[in-house]
Parts: sequence; structure tokens; C-alpha cells
Amino acid sequence: MADISAAEVKKLRDVTGAGMMDVKRALQEADGDIDKAQEILRTKGLGDTKGRSGRVANQGRIESYIHFNNTVGSLVELNSETDFAANTDDFKQLAKDMALHVASPSAPRYLTREEVPAEVVEAERRIYEAQAKELGKPDHVVANIVEGKMNAFYEQTVLLDQKYVKDDSKTIQQLLDEVSVKVREKVAVRRFVRFKLGEEPE
Repeated sequence: MADISAAEVKKLRDVTGAGMMDVKRALQEADGDIDKAQEILRTKGLGDTKGRSGRVANQGRIESYIHFNNTVGSLVELNSETDFAANTDDFKQLAKDMALHVASPSAPRYLTREEVPAEVVEAERRIYEAQAKELGKPDHVVANIVEGKMNAFYEQTVLLDQKYVKDDSKTIQQLLDEVSVKVREKVAVRRFVRFKLGEEPE
């Protein structure tokens, strides 16, 4: 088995963004050949953000935000694969930004589209379908209108689909992906809660 140096591991990590142990194993498998190791990582889907989607992110931090008038606040659990990544400035800033976003007027209700209850989805679809039919649209146009309105509904209520409150050129998911690339690990919001004075937590 090839003797892999720390410099080689770092070089391949910088190129691929894959995790340190994945990089080391790929280099060993490729007998130190960096090009071949990169190919191995790509084959395993470990050379980019998407390749991290199946990994377990169970480290991280819980961040809070309280609005200046003390009437709105939030708690967010942001996860990474290691505590090393969780202690980076990029990760800490992201946790703060997530807590701010959740407390903002964006007021997300669900984390992902999959978390929206089926009865809520069906009720929305019925309303949009009825609205489109009221306009006298043919069936194939009605279906397109309903899909468009459902996407808009998700963008309003689902955290990962929402436009980032500090930069509406990107979604929350895109922001998470950007930081994931920077820290070279999977980064994910696990859960959140939003508090507003006098109301039940959202």
C-alpha cells in the first residue's frame, strides 16, 4: 500500500472537496496516483456537494436569535459531520444567519417539502385548481397553473425553498450548499422553531 503524505491528502481535498478519510482511502486505492484517486472519488460521488448528501451530519450547534424588540425569536439546530467544521467561522456565521432568517417575516413553517402534511398539500391544490377553472382555463393549462402555484406555496412556507432574507438571489438550500463546499462537509438544518409573542411556536 502506498505511503500517502499529508500534502497529497490536502492537495486532493482542495481539488475535490471530499472528506479527509475518503481522500486518503482513494489515494491508497490508487497507489498515490492523484488523477486516479480523483476518478475513484467521482465514481463514488464524493467529489462535490451532492456526494455528501448521504453522509450523516450529527455534529454542529444550536443557535438562537431574539429580535431587538424582544417579540420574535428563534432556535435553529445546524448540523455538520464533524465538530471541526462546526467550529469554523463560516459554519458559525451560517448558524447565526439561519436563526435570523427563521425569526424574520419569512416565517418558514416547514423544513422541507416532504414535511408539509399531505392534507395541507391537497387543500392547496384544490384551491388553486378551483381558481384556475374559474378563469375558464383548459385542463392542461389548469395543471400547469396548479404546479406553478404549488411551487410558489413551497417558496413561501418551506425553509429550504425560501429566498435568503439577506440575499434574495439565492435560496436557503443554495446557501447551505455554499457553506458545505467551504467546510468540505455535509451541512444541514435539522430543525427549527420560531417564537412570536402571544402565539404558539411555529
